[in-house]
Amino acid sequence: MGTLIGMATAKGEEFMPQQFVKRDGAVYPFREYKLELVFAALEVEDPGKVAAVTAARLTGKRVTAQQVEDAVLATCERLHLTEARQRYLDYKEHRAQEFAKQTDPTARLERLVKGDPTIIHENANKDSTVFSTRRDLTAGTVGKTLGLTMMPPHIAHAHLKGVIHFHDLDYSPLEPYSNCCLIDFETMFRDGFKIGNAEVERPKSIQTAVAQIVQVIASVASQQYGGCTVDHIDTLLAPYAMMNYAKHQHTAQKYISEKESQEQYARERTVKDIYDAMQSLEYEINTLFTTNGQTPFTSVGFGLGTSWASREIQRAILQVRIDGLGKNHRTAIFPKLLFAIKDGINHRPEDPNYDIKQLAIECATKRMYPDILNYPPIVAITGNFKSPMGCRSFLPKWTDEDGREVNDGRANMGVVTLNLPRIAMEAHGNQELFWTMLEDRLQLAHEALMVRVKRIRDDARPENAPILYKYGAFGMKAKDGESVDRFYNHDRATVSLGYIGLYEVGTAFFGPNWEHNETAHAFTVRVVRVLNEHCKRWAKESGYHFSVYSTPSESLTDRFCRLDTQRFGKVRDITDKEYYTNSFHYDVRKHPNPFEKLTFEMEYPHYATAGFIHYCEYPNLRQNPKALEAVWDWSYDKIGYLGTNTPIDKCYKCGFEGEFAATARGFQCPDCGNHDPQTCDCVKRTCGYLGNPLQRPMVHGRHEEIAARVKHLSPTMAHEMASHAQSKQRDVRGGVADD
Repeated sequence: MGTLIGMATAKGEEFMPQQFVKRDGAVYPFREYKLELVFAALEVEDPGKVAAVTAARLTGKRVTAQQVEDAVLATCERLHLTEARQRYLDYKEHRAQEFAKQTDPTARLERLVKGDPTIIHENANKDSTVFSTRRDLTAGTVGKTLGLTMMPPHIAHAHLKGVIHFHDLDYSPLEPYSNCCLIDFETMFRDGFKIGNAEVERPKSIQTAVAQIVQVIASVASQQYGGCTVDHIDTLLAPYAMMNYAKHQHTAQKYISEKESQEQYARERTVKDIYDAMQSLEYEINTLFTTNGQTPFTSVGFGLGTSWASREIQRAILQVRIDGLGKNHRTAIFPKLLFAIKDGINHRPEDPNYDIKQLAIECATKRMYPDILNYPPIVAITGNFKSPMGCRSFLPKWTDEDGREVNDGRANMGVVTLNLPRIAMEAHGNQELFWTMLEDRLQLAHEALMVRVKRIRDDARPENAPILYKYGAFGMKAKDGESVDRFYNHDRATVSLGYIGLYEVGTAFFGPNWEHNETAHAFTVRVVRVLNEHCKRWAKESGYHFSVYSTPSESLTDRFCRLDTQRFGKVRDITDKEYYTNSFHYDVRKHPNPFEKLTFEMEYPHYATAGFIHYCEYPNLRQNPKALEAVWDWSYDKIGYLGTNTPIDKCYKCGFEGEFAATARGFQCPDCGNHDPQTCDCVKRTCGYLGNPLQRPMVHGRHEEIAARVKHLSPTMAHEMASHAQSKQRDVRGGVADD
């Protein structure tokens, strides 16, 4: 491609058009680089010069899309670029045909029926062989095709071309759905609620409370499309566990004379009730099937309660997960466990709940969950402490009109993600041009996000989602016909600007091994900071809390890369991998140690406050849990949200336990080649959530990304870290040191 000339033109900047009006009326800054990109795509010689000639034909401060098209065709005729002119006309005809195809439900339904993997494997939580899931996929096919026609055409075209990604198009904007939330169970339990034809009163035992939680989750998950979280479940359920305790104590007083024995009986029975309730929660969530054709994406936050009942609830949650599901003790995929760590509660050996932390570490080495939420960084990044909504979507600190901090009962309105690697490759090494192009894409993303905001604000009504708006899941209660805007405006909810591929952006400008280049790292941090600055401005202008979100990219890692490969070909270390790297993550093919990886990543979440998570890849840690604790402890004041990836695959055919081998068809036991999901358990972290790729295959790009991951900790280093951690704890107990 010729030298990119940015804003320069043959006739000077002062005569350059200032605004460009798209065919649907959207107004953007006029950018000559776009003409250059057009002529580069048409394969003309020296596209920069041809673009300048074309720009010289345009007069006035504002030009329309038709005027630009006429100028392009006229330039081609004047310069005798006959082939380029025909390519341009062919492209326009192809784009019109492609849009008609993408907005035709019949064509997409044919792809679904034929088993197109980009459709049936788009969500690894959906089993496309099940009737109810196929019905949802069918409805989603209609939703996607019609949804594209309900947004301005320039946004729909940008989505189809892979410039941006309008998430969850199968649900929104066809219907005014919201995304994910923190359910306000405390209000619902206190006031009672209604599901279907049943009016539900406050529970009188922990078993009933858990049963109500599951019922609410099923209803909420069917009336939104994203994940939901039960936060602080230990302190939420503790009063109901104590109701069980009081009942057992009353029984004991009838039949047992000794007070000590009465206490022992009441406690033992309550502990059993708590375990059974937590086991019921795990089984019932994993057997739920919502109207969305999937198990609800559910997360459970816990760890900060210090009462006897809260501690027993924490212990039961972890022990139930360790024990596994069914006769083969399979790893549960849901709910995602989020364990809070706070100094003075469970961080240090002298803390009252340190024993619970040890059980959490054991659980993570055997089941990967829980992920941990470190109290100080979460407060520093988001304003106060709370769990994410579902996978990774965080709310900012918010106070109501009475000055009360509110977390539960708040939600997210949806996500639009920027294709950052596309911008970097189009800039061809020109950083100044990259920033100009990013400005334009941010305007586009903002307009797309406002489609989501307006659809909910203008069209959703309480009767559309009664459990959310009428019966307390969203914290307040509205009447039929009322506007639901107060659930979202004045920064109560979030609107998320997503991004993907900072590694690929760095590679485009600094080469594939840029992680130790301070200039390159600062450049990528600046990218996220610029996104954050725009979100703050949009929020101030609109009253809705726009914020930056590190997109999970379960299928987007494949889609964007696949579309860019069609456009740019196999670009080394960018598109040739066949996936894009999630958000700010370190290149998964490299093996820094956990401390190096987390140090590299730790600055980005302070700008991507709407959603983030870090992971480390470990070998089998069951014999070295102290190595994992060493990483957790190091991360305590640095990393807000940290996941554990460790081999936990099992083959019930030959008895193998460890890490299954990646193959072209998925994963298989390395000893006997077994890949039958009925006789093995293969669990991988798909994005934020775990997934079982043998039961529910994932898209090609995500499979390639998982297969490319390497360990950040060698077995030798794990053993050394564990020994050091044990020695340090002995010294602390002996009063030698506490560093």
